[in-house]
Amino acid sequence: MSIVKRVALLLLLALLLGLAWLVWRFQARPSLEPYLPLALPAAAAPQPAGALRVTFLGVSSLLLSDGETALLTDGFFTRPAGREVLLGKIAPDRALIARSLQRAGIAKLDAVIALHSHYDHAMDSPEVAQRTGAMLLGSASTAQIARGWGLAPERMQLLQDGQVLRYGRFEITVLRSRHFPHPLAMGEITEPLRPPVRADAYREGGSYQLLVKHEGRSLLIAGSAGFVPERLRGLQAEVVYLGIGGLGGKDEAYRADYWRETVQLTQAKRVIPIHWDDFTLPLDQPLRPGRLLFDDMEASMAFLQRRAAAEGVELRLALPWQAVDPFAGLRR
Repeated sequence: MSIVKRVALLLLLALLLGLAWLVWRFQARPSLEPYLPLALPAAAAPQPAGALRVTFLGVSSLLLSDGETALLTDGFFTRPAGREVLLGKIAPDRALIARSLQRAGIAKLDAVIALHSHYDHAMDSPEVAQRTGAMLLGSASTAQIARGWGLAPERMQLLQDGQVLRYGRFEITVLRSRHFPHPLAMGEITEPLRPPVRADAYREGGSYQLLVKHEGRSLLIAGSAGFVPERLRGLQAEVVYLGIGGLGGKDEAYRADYWRETVQLTQAKRVIPIHWDDFTLPLDQPLRPGRLLFDDMEASMAFLQRRAAAEGVELRLALPWQAVDPFAGLRR
């Protein structure tokens, strides 16, 4: 066999091995089973008057309610399948949103707060606000999504860095942040967005973290694994709902920086990962971690477990649809 044929054969073999590796990474995903012992228990019913309950609804959708006031971050329920996201156009599913709100026990909301404007965060937000009578708060890009959906202008409010929002017993400080670093669908939405559209039409438009205070307790919601260095210095949060989507693909140095900027600076005592689930799978099925081709939840959780154990931070998991007391067992 000539040298040219040998080289061609080796290149073909390398190509086939590379394709096999990609197929395996696309099909494989970590199991959630090892982390179920970390799950916070469901809060006892009935809910005491004024007691805070937080319900995880996939990705970074969190329902915060004290029985008098109810707030929702993002409110993403449609979760179009991967084929639609990659090859087609997507739009909010009104019937599915209605069923999801009913299942979560959401009839009325005071505010829907979009943490940024990618489709897995803000696509459903205007419809959720419309159905629940809520104000929709977000970036200028989120406002363009709302305009395209037909939400009335008086139902929209732009978020500002450092702004303090007050709803009932809630005090929420808006903190400008950064999205997890990647090049997909970044930038601004500059005109009303009328679905169905391609998924990458939902551009990031600016990301936010929220510092939530309620009856002397505090928690931070970080919906994306990005950060502004030193932004949280001087702020305190007992609990951090920590977005970890994509974190498994970053190196140890980036993970350490993210931990320092969100957990150490706020002196948090408990960390609850969010944005770990495959959001191309429907919410009426058990949530599953994302495919290894796109993320590695095992790597993210191994890092979090090491740092939490070393620093005396409690690592817990929030299961979907379960209202929990995020401060249960923590000393004030």
